[in-house]
Amino acid sequence: MNYQTTVSLKEDENVKTKKKKTTYNQKPTPAFIGASWTALFIGMISYCVGLWNASMELNEKGYYFTVLLFGLFSVISVQKAVRDKLENIQVTDMYYGISWFTTIVSIVLLVIGLWNADLELSEKGFYGMAFTLSLFAAIAVQKNTRDVAYIDSKREAKKD
Repeated sequence: MNYQTTVSLKEDENVKTKKKKTTYNQKPTPAFIGASWTALFIGMISYCVGLWNASMELNEKGYYFTVLLFGLFSVISVQKAVRDKLENIQVTDMYYGISWFTTIVSIVLLVIGLWNADLELSEKGFYGMAFTLSLFAAIAVQKNTRDVAYIDSKREAKKD
């Protein structure tokens, strides 16, 4: 058996099956940017209106409001750290780990607070969904903001 021929044929097949990496430099559409901001405002405002109208102590309301702000900041930090790593921008492992840790902690704090709260199940679900919508939308808004800034800077660099 001729091993050289067999190996050569397999090498040729591997070269043919490799795909060229495509880079897309398109801005997010205005509709997606608007939808992201709208989802963020709907989630945050709904959550805050629910807190305002809730029949709970002021310190409980403060706890839930702080958890929302903590969660929003945490997910934006995670998105930034992940994106920086993908773009080969230096991110310390400590910052990356803390970003993930604080995101998880904010979710756990909300779950613990709602688990122990004297609220109807529908109210607990409302806070959980408004919180989740807000976190997801904050990530989308941060991504869109970063994409637009990146593409604009590339276009400016081409003009010069």
